[in-house]
Amino acid sequence: MSISPGYPRARVRAVLTTLLGLGLISGCASTATVEAAPDAANPDCADVMLMVPEVLGDHELRPTTSQGTAVWGDPSQVVMRCGVVPPGPSAEHCVGADGVDWLALEEDEQTWRLVTYGRDPAVEVLLNLDEVGSSTAMLGLAPAVQQVEQTRACTTLDQEIEETEDAQEVQEGAATEPQD
Repeated sequence: MSISPGYPRARVRAVLTTLLGLGLISGCASTATVEAAPDAANPDCADVMLMVPEVLGDHELRPTTSQGTAVWGDPSQVVMRCGVVPPGPSAEHCVGADGVDWLALEEDEQTWRLVTYGRDPAVEVLLNLDEVGSSTAMLGLAPAVQQVEQTRACTTLDQEIEETEDAQEVQEGAATEPQD
């Protein structure tokens, strides 16, 4: 199921494959090439980018070639793009982390795509779960994403991740399992 008619699953997989190590990032270069999102020039994305953390998990922020993008790790372990098409109502799993609602989409066994819900412009995060936990990414990026006003919220959250010492220990599969 695609969460946005402008971003079909095949396109997302192609971007994932390219960004997470199959050639778009040139060798040992410190600058990552990332395709900008359609609304990357939105002024709210500038506010988001000013607040991204220098370190996410164990990975340092690297420069990128496109506006509204950020990459952590060399090779890329987390790729963030501000200005993606905001998702509409969705049956996808919604996870709350430090005041930010995220749709959590499993792309393959080790790659997830997180997309903010209820914020325009939306922020998309692609991450390698073998290197960075989804809770680490969501909590680490929450202060940046909160720069975009939330206008809608998920009607139900499958999980609420709070800023606690054990938040990084949340099982990755638990983010997609409904809580009773």
